[in-house]
Amino acid sequence: MESDVAVVGAGAAGLSLALRLARPPEAAHQVTAVLLAAPPGPFRAPRRTWCYWETGPGPYDEVLSASWRRLRVRSHDGRAVDRGIAPLRYKMLSSAAFEELTGRALAGSPHVRTVEAVVERIEPLPGGALVHARRADGGQVRVRARWVFDSRPPRVLPPARTTLLQHFRGWFVRTRRPVFDTAAVELMDFRTPQPTHGLSFGYVLPTGPCEALVEYTEFSRRPLGQGAYDRALGEYTGRVLRIGDHEITAYEQGVIPMTDAVFPRRSAASVFRIGAAAGAIRPATGYAFGAVGRQTAAVAAALHAGRHPLPPCPHPARSLLMDAVLLHALDRGRIDGPAFFTRLFTRVPAGRLLRFLDGRTSLAEDLSMGLHVPVPAMLRSALGLPFVPRRGPDTS
Repeated sequence: MESDVAVVGAGAAGLSLALRLARPPEAAHQVTAVLLAAPPGPFRAPRRTWCYWETGPGPYDEVLSASWRRLRVRSHDGRAVDRGIAPLRYKMLSSAAFEELTGRALAGSPHVRTVEAVVERIEPLPGGALVHARRADGGQVRVRARWVFDSRPPRVLPPARTTLLQHFRGWFVRTRRPVFDTAAVELMDFRTPQPTHGLSFGYVLPTGPCEALVEYTEFSRRPLGQGAYDRALGEYTGRVLRIGDHEITAYEQGVIPMTDAVFPRRSAASVFRIGAAAGAIRPATGYAFGAVGRQTAAVAAALHAGRHPLPPCPHPARSLLMDAVLLHALDRGRIDGPAFFTRLFTRVPAGRLLRFLDGRTSLAEDLSMGLHVPVPAMLRSALGLPFVPRRGPDTS
């Protein structure tokens, strides 16, 4: 089959781009697209939850699990720092709800067709590319497209000076009595045992007085086994949160790279990477959904205007440099992670901090945030960073 665009992968980036192509603005350049989504099975990504923030109503509000106007950070000794973020809202979206929303939009659109198949390779051609895929029944699929946007995660991370992993496991819990504060998210609760390298924290997204997603998260070099996560979650929900009798209705687990690697956004003349594969994950935090939305919106706008659709860099260069310094300082043990994030959240207005994480603060605001970090440690990391070689991932 032939199409103007082939979108490979149906995660956050692939679905986001397909949804925007399915809803072209008036008088837009006509674009046809094929979304290649893995069929149910080992090649389809597990269900997950995305969180992001935005001002006012958003395009996915109708399918949100919940949203909040307050965020809370707790220090290791239990001191709570509670901040309002108005006019922003912190929003929780399940991948299942996003898939259903996108599926309804694509079903009613003449512009985008969905094909369930696993992409095996992408062959660059003059003036386009040929995508080779295979259906669940073994049948072959070939899509020739002018532009291909590949959202699959890279098999190997690019070389980096620092690479940490944000790895986590979450329980969706239902308690017998009301125990959760539905007005606020526990963004980082450092009342967890800290690992010898990196940091750990609890993360609580309350969807009702008796229901929440409770996660145990670490920033470190290697993930844990499932048993270790469950022991940590049992300790956190029992000793720290004291939620009492409860049932676990579902699980969520994942690993997010936090790295200063440079992710190429183009692999051939007509083949581009988007989303996490193109560096949409913010290195210092692991957030990606907001950056994915901005990147795919820019790509769709270029296609609808008949322009060259090179995906933009998801984050400003200044933000990436600051993140690289922070990751290096954290990895080398030069800063106390829990104290660093607690201090930052305590002294910087929450709205400004979230704008900083979106790369939307001015140079003056960024410099003012530097007043609230351990200057000697950060300066030492900044001066030493240019001399640290970029290396491939440690697979030992």
